[in-house]
Amino acid sequence: MTTSAVRPPATTRLRGELRAVHALVHRDLLRLASQHTHTALMLIQPVLYLFVLGGGLAALIPDAALGVGYQTYLFPGMLMMTVQTPAIMVGIRLITDRQSGYLRELLMAPVRRSTLLLGSCAGGTAVAAVQGGLLLAFAGAVGLPYDPLLLALLLAGMVLASFTITALSLALAVSLARPELFHMLLGLVMMPLLFLSGGFFPLANLPGWARTLAACNPLAYGVDLLRRSIAIREPRQTAVAGIEWFGRQPPLALEAAGLLAIGVLALLWAAHRFGRPE
Repeated sequence: MTTSAVRPPATTRLRGELRAVHALVHRDLLRLASQHTHTALMLIQPVLYLFVLGGGLAALIPDAALGVGYQTYLFPGMLMMTVQTPAIMVGIRLITDRQSGYLRELLMAPVRRSTLLLGSCAGGTAVAAVQGGLLLAFAGAVGLPYDPLLLALLLAGMVLASFTITALSLALAVSLARPELFHMLLGLVMMPLLFLSGGFFPLANLPGWARTLAACNPLAYGVDLLRRSIAIREPRQTAVAGIEWFGRQPPLALEAAGLLAIGVLALLWAAHRFGRPE
């Protein structure tokens, strides 16, 4: 009997790989549904920024300086802050699973290692997007309408940003062995990346070198996508320009494609590293 005769058909193997991805996504969503307190605590920080910081500075910053009220300007940045934490947690969980031995048990499943990584990425993306979607309930409080198409555009932008951040987190996690080092690196880069995202203040107000760094910041593209999505449906809520290339704002589709490309490349790199036997 030949080897090809005993191997399962390609459709059967594909079905098994997809079931593994579905199981990992389902596991992450079940964990999210069972952790109501944790989910609520994750929303406290962006909500406080939005209404305490945003409410305080709204009285000091004229709408003409930003094109919109400060709370409306701040809203996309807070959406990005909401999705970045659960997306990053996927990388932390991968390292802790490796240390606890759970990952070794998971690798015994009859599926490819890259499939398991894809499932983790999809699950992290889904959880981050759901938590960001919860913050959309406050859209009316910052002067945005509950327009279904607007909410769909914002949710789509958060899914894309969540995927990219999750993939980058996994790419970093598979390259590191200790969670302490992972936390140290995150502490060094995450807050600077958030402040260089344009979520709190216009990027045009930064010095030239900082604007150059912002143009390389995935979070800045995520914030810009959300802010420009608002402008599509609400032209009166068009904020000042965010990311600029050589003095011009890039097309929205190009920003989205660039963000997607970063996520795909990071996931491919992570799959390459993760595919090596330990």
